Amino acid sequence: MAIPNFQGFMLPFLRALADGKDYHVQAVVMKVADAVGLTSEERAIPLPAGSQPVAYNRIHWAKLYLKRAGLIEQPARAVVRITAAGRALLATNPDRIDSQLLKKYPSFLSFYRGASRNGEATADDEPTVTGGDDPHTPEENLEAAFGFLRSTLAEELIDRLKASSPAFFEQAVVRLLVAMGYGGSLADAGQVVGKPGDGGIDGLIKEDKLGLDAIYVQAKRWQDPVGRPPVQAFAGAMGGERARKGVFITTSTFTKDAREYVRRIDQRIVLVDGEQLAELLIEHNVGVTTARTYAIKKVDLDFFAEDGGG
Repeated sequence: MAIPNFQGFMLPFLRALADGKDYHVQAVVMKVADAVGLTSEERAIPLPAGSQPVAYNRIHWAKLYLKRAGLIEQPARAVVRITAAGRALLATNPDRIDSQLLKKYPSFLSFYRGASRNGEATADDEPTVTGGDDPHTPEENLEAAFGFLRSTLAEELIDRLKASSPAFFEQAVVRLLVAMGYGGSLADAGQVVGKPGDGGIDGLIKEDKLGLDAIYVQAKRWQDPVGRPPVQAFAGAMGGERARKGVFITTSTFTKDAREYVRRIDQRIVLVDGEQLAELLIEHNVGVTTARTYAIKKVDLDFFAEDGGG
């Protein structure tokens, strides 16, 4: 089954508190996960950034919505209980609790729409929490937006590399390998040797700062997939240099034959396609710069821990 969106967890969460007792939040999270039938695998699926499980994130946002509507309360840290309003709502036997239903509660409506300048919600205020009736949590929307921006950046990087000169592309590849830690500084670590008659080798880079071994580089600024022949020619050129390690980088892709070929030969050749190339450039800050940074903060529970752990 698919993991419900966070609104799909609100009714199970409220029902888990129906007996009126106080519960630790984590115990309710487990009860809710059991109630909707989440498997152990589904409970472990992380958000894209790996910060926490998707289900855990959604259940906690369901808790927040219920609390803002006054249907549950927290009498102590990490403890929740149902309120009289929550019991009254359950008595109506609702099929589902969602943001539309919660809008009948003034406290939730104020939270949902955001405060106006005088501190009160107005009919003209736009929702500011999760984008209207968006079923995703803010963390999911944030990470989805981050993923979209990153993929767009990756596409732009490859487009610019494809439009660059062969010499620039070869230099960019060596700069990337240096940024990844091969050989130390750019001045003494990398060398571009691509030229007519280079035997299929565009550059070489020291594997370590002492230069105990060299990695040979082939860089293809291509639109079409790279097949076996160019890769085989690169391996042959490496053999002429008695080299055993090489990196073949392209802005396009590699065919299945090319990938199978490098798995069968004795030389160690790593194939890096355009998608991986863009990710490496972003990860190692080559050809990119940070436009802005957002700090996502949360409450420091240790700061608020009074004597006795209250």
